[in-house]
Amino acid sequence: MTATTPATPPSRTMNTPVSITAGRDRAAQIILGLCAVGALVATAATVGEVTDTDGAVRVAETWRLGGLPVFAGLFLILAAAPRRMAGLWELVIANKLALVAAGATYLSGIEGANDFVYVDGVLVVLLVAAYVLARGWTAWSQR
Repeated sequence: MTATTPATPPSRTMNTPVSITAGRDRAAQIILGLCAVGALVATAATVGEVTDTDGAVRVAETWRLGGLPVFAGLFLILAAAPRRMAGLWELVIANKLALVAAGATYLSGIEGANDFVYVDGVLVVLLVAAYVLARGWTAWSQR
């Protein structure tokens, strides 16, 4: 009689269609994709605001028109490489959080401030969710 070795269970990684990390990354990518689409839609809506206003409002809307597609691009960069962009996650979240804080404090009561408090507030929640899902902070250890 020969001794037989016990059968080893099959590798779970070979049989698992989507790993937990891949699923979390995909969820983060979807969230960031939605953020990018929202920024692009807002860009299109801002074109009319720029052409229909005068003076200081036109300056502010032009600034916004330039910033929205930049943020759409930043969201897509984060989606493409969520753990390779040390500091970018934190910079984007800090920017949106600062706008919420400004709108909720010293800009409160000014026409339009509530709009960006709500919009950027939702963005902060979505960005933090994507950051946690993708473990964005681990980019710092990759450096």
